[in-house]
Formats: sequence, C-alpha cells, structure tokens
Amino acid sequence: MKIGFIGLGNMGGPMAANLAAAGHDVTGFDMAEVKVEGVTMAPSGAEAAKDADVVITMLPNGQILRSVADEIIPAMKAGAAFVDCSTVDVDSARAVAEQAAAAGLLPGDAPVSGGIGGAAGGTLTFMAGGSAEAFEKAKPLFDIMGQKAVHCGDAGAGQAAKICNNMILGVTMIATCEAFALADKLGLDRQKMFDVVSTSSGYSWTMNAYCPAPGVGPQSPADNDYKPGFAAELMLKDLRLSQQAADSADADTPMGQLAQALYAQFVENEDGMGMDFSAMLPRFEKRSRD
Repeated sequence: MKIGFIGLGNMGGPMAANLAAAGHDVTGFDMAEVKVEGVTMAPSGAEAAKDADVVITMLPNGQILRSVADEIIPAMKAGAAFVDCSTVDVDSARAVAEQAAAAGLLPGDAPVSGGIGGAAGGTLTFMAGGSAEAFEKAKPLFDIMGQKAVHCGDAGAGQAAKICNNMILGVTMIATCEAFALADKLGLDRQKMFDVVSTSSGYSWTMNAYCPAPGVGPQSPADNDYKPGFAAELMLKDLRLSQQAADSADADTPMGQLAQALYAQFVENEDGMGMDFSAMLPRFEKRSRD
C-alpha cells in the first residue's frame, strides 16, 4: 500500500520503518528534521497524505491532531483510511473522525500499548475505534507494526480503551510501589515479597512483568536506574486524559483522580520528569507517614 505517516518521533519513526521494511511505499512528515530508514520524507503533512491509501498519525495531543486533520483531510483521496495512533482525548478523536467521514474517508482511532520497545520490535497492541471497514483496511498494517489489534467499537472507542487501561496501570503501579516501601519498613525482604505476591491475590502486571524493585522479577526499567520504558510524564498525560473523560462522562473515579495528583506531584514538583513511571518506588522509600 501507499502510506502517509505523520509524526515520526520515538514511536512513529520505528512504526513507519517497520512498514517500509515490509515493502510498503511510505512517505513521512515530521515537524523536526528526522530521517527514517526506508521512508521518503515530504515537505508537509498534506504532501505526505496526498494519494495515500492509508494515512497514519502519531501526535502529541488532541489539539495538534485537530490541526493536522484540518491540513491533511482535504489532501486525501476519497476512500482512503485515516488512522490516528496517538493517545488523545476521546472528544478530539470523535471530532476528527466525524470530519474525516464527512470528507469521504475511513477514519479510525488506534492508540497503542507497548512503548518504544514495542514500536521498534513490531510488538505493539492496537486498540481501534471506528468502522469495521476502516479496521479491516488498516489491519494488515497493524499486523506488521504490532502483535495484536482489537476493534473496540465506534469512533473514540480505541481511545476509551487506552485511557481506561492506563488508568488501571497508573493506580496499580502506585499500589505496588507503596507495598514495597511498606514491606521495607516492616523488615520484609523484597524477593520474598515478590515470591508471595506474584503468585497470590496481589498478582498484577506491575508486580509480575514490570516490577519496580531493582533485582526482583524480570528485568525492568528499575534495573536500569529507572530510565524510562514509559516515562512518568506520559503516565501523567494519560491519567489527565482519564480524568478529562471522567468529567465528560460524569464518572466517579476517585483512585484515578488520586493517581493523577500523585503523578503530577512527582513529575512537576519532585524529580520524576524523565524517569520511568515505576520510579514511584524510590519516591515512597524516602517518605514517611506525614
């Protein structure tokens, strides 16, 4: 297929490279001067989108998505798929989908899980919203860039799934870090703590697959001085999106709200910026009850 790819940063660049390596004709655009192996660079987003069968975007937020949509939708050919893989607010995802559909395009929102490593390795999970037709057109590309793609429902459903998933992730990581810090102060060995909890009712992805304690469980960012696999500021972004969605839907999410406040404190007022989101553990180690 002829593919336009807009947003070639830490996530978008490797995703576009994997599509090019699989034999697709990929034209890319980014505001920064970047080079991606196998990708022909265009001078603008509209040029990258022109004549493409599928246009994929990977952008920082909903406002930028709306701006890019205004630029590229008029340049796209009728019947092309517009697949946004950014993590943005549900309202922006739905507004852009409506705009694209009105122009005769096949819109879909398809945020991803798996981080930079998943983007490079082609092992991402895609949570897709939009029509079944849009999903089927993009599915062969999802299969190259990732290991799983789930069609979650109509426009915005992919963003809803991503936001709900990451709200659970943020809350669970905080609880896991709190528990290790409490275990330390109770004199419980961290490995023993892991051995019990990882096979008991406290089992979770943050404990078993991404343990925040260095030297315990499978290798994770904790074993690399908390250099980010998933940065704390990105977790904060997703938690803010969850609370924006909760406000819009009139949903009571007290744990999500508290997790947002804790990550905001960590990122904006402490030393969390540029650290992995599991670096909450050394934060709690240093703190007392007051």
